[in-house]
Amino acid sequence: MKIKRLVFFFIAAVLVSCSPYNGGGELVGTRKVKKWFEPRPYGMVLIPTGSLNIGQNDEDVAWSMTAAQKTVSIPAFWMDETEITNDEYRQFVYWVIDSMKRQRLVDEGYEEFLMKDKKGNILEPPVLDKRVPIDFRKHEEYKDVLEGLEYQGDDRMAKGELDVRKLVYRYSWYDFNQAAANDRFYDPESGTYKGGSVVNVKGEKESVKGRSSFIMKKEVRIYPDTLCWIKDFTYMYNEPFVKEYFSHIGYDNYPVVGISWEQARAFCFWRTDLFNSVSATRVQSWRLPSEAEWEYAARGGLLGQKYPWGGPYTRTKKGCFVANFKPMRGNYIGDGGTYTVPVGNYEPNGYGLYDMGGNVAEWTAETYDESAYVVTHDLSPSYQVLSKNSDNRIFKRKVVRGGSWKDIAFYMQNGVRTFEYQDSARSFIGFRTVRTRIEF
Repeated sequence: MKIKRLVFFFIAAVLVSCSPYNGGGELVGTRKVKKWFEPRPYGMVLIPTGSLNIGQNDEDVAWSMTAAQKTVSIPAFWMDETEITNDEYRQFVYWVIDSMKRQRLVDEGYEEFLMKDKKGNILEPPVLDKRVPIDFRKHEEYKDVLEGLEYQGDDRMAKGELDVRKLVYRYSWYDFNQAAANDRFYDPESGTYKGGSVVNVKGEKESVKGRSSFIMKKEVRIYPDTLCWIKDFTYMYNEPFVKEYFSHIGYDNYPVVGISWEQARAFCFWRTDLFNSVSATRVQSWRLPSEAEWEYAARGGLLGQKYPWGGPYTRTKKGCFVANFKPMRGNYIGDGGTYTVPVGNYEPNGYGLYDMGGNVAEWTAETYDESAYVVTHDLSPSYQVLSKNSDNRIFKRKVVRGGSWKDIAFYMQNGVRTFEYQDSARSFIGFRTVRTRIEF
């Protein structure tokens, strides 16, 4: 009996010593690590916490309907040094192609491409195993299965042409804004929502059924619209860029274009998943910058200046242009670039960011509205509207910043804002991503 009591006491002592709440009766927390440092993301720079007067500082054009200035504060965040390049976006495209091949093989019964546990059982829900190579030399039958991803019938010009229209990325996220708006309808006793409504990814309004109503699932075709080089201009020969701008190695370090706002947003979700699939460090998600974040970063610490490089001029003292834009009527090459140029071709701003003015304009996360500055908060302001399919297209405008290779200098000003529709892809609009810093 005494032995049993001793054993019980020993087990209890072990449990107490292992408890995260053990601290001699003192409030000591649950973690043993005293300090955590956020690693710098590859290719990104830290934009420190600060404030700015958002809005224009200098020239205006007639009927621009630019909002009045407003002082706002911005928490620290990471931002890409350059716009996302063709080669970087191609990594996204290749990842989707590889995933679609594996899924097609799984659908045909090749279960070796599914993740398994230590006992050899397929995980539930099924997860594609990216570690298993698709070896066509050992398995020629794979070619027949994957032929369905190529152009078919009269659409085919040559064998092996991938049908890029089939490249779809599927992702999901939890809509915290709509969840917060419906929280008052939640009944903790029944565990259900008594009332409330939510707008789904199709833009349709429906009643809240449960937590699943706030889990949004979306599918986006992710291949760039290479035809934008022709659709954007009239009586202009741009066919060589349609053929090679995205795919040729010579353009690897050029900013990717022909990307809609929807595709840029999908890229951010993929980049987050890519990092989380191999890293044990949990970080904030990659996303498009807010309009205020973009302007704050563009100013590079030089508050009140007209351009990202500071000063009111677009030339150096030696007369050289400092960005890629349309410097003179009909003379696109005066600044050293006819169309786009490789990223990082000009000097960075005070934060180490390249091409915040010129080269390509950039998507932000914000919905465009002339009165947005009036209604948004003065701390980390954000104006994002989830539009319904039935809404007027005016609600589907997204803020674009920075000016491009085909724009005059006015659009490169830090405070100038314009817009494009979220489903449009242009030869002069690209994007870069940001990530909120965990440590303020």
